[in-house]
Amino acid sequence: MAASLPPAVTDLTNELTNLPGIGRKSALRMALQLLKSDRETVKRLSDAIINVKDNVKVCSECGFLSEHDPCPICTDVKRDMAVLLVVEQPSDIIALEKGSIFRGRYHVLGGVLAPLDGVGPEDLRIDELVRRIKEYGIEEIIVATNPTPEGEQTAYYLAKITKPLKIKVSRIARGIPVGSDLEHADDLTLTRAIEGRGILD
Repeated sequence: MAASLPPAVTDLTNELTNLPGIGRKSALRMALQLLKSDRETVKRLSDAIINVKDNVKVCSECGFLSEHDPCPICTDVKRDMAVLLVVEQPSDIIALEKGSIFRGRYHVLGGVLAPLDGVGPEDLRIDELVRRIKEYGIEEIIVATNPTPEGEQTAYYLAKITKPLKIKVSRIARGIPVGSDLEHADDLTLTRAIEGRGILD
């Protein structure tokens, strides 16, 4: 009879496969590594997971992750309040902040328009973006969605709906290869993309 894993290991493996990018084999390796680790190491990991869940929230202004609401970026008075850089996900802000590339404020959409996947404007933080533009007198939004078909479609949609607001709408330059993500770009590429941005019509 073939040997079977203890139910506790199977349960942990199944839970780990729910994480993005973790397949069954990787999940099993992680589960077995945790099994080999001392109890204190496992407890630190467990505590860190609970701490993130209990204390990290989404900023009600920009959509970034923080232990405070609004987040430190939104409350930083040294930043340019007249410019918003619009990104798809919080991970994009991390990439841009890593090299102090941008000194304005951000707005996380939470994805891109993808009609074939059932993602429409109502599923993104577009209403919140329009509210912020009106409420804070934003003069320019820089659309930094990824250079994918969905990212381009989203960029042009944002240009269209913000046109009546009479603000400048620009798009990051093509320093970022088509089909790639902001979070994987280096600091120099991101800097050139922002500095070389073009106006969206």
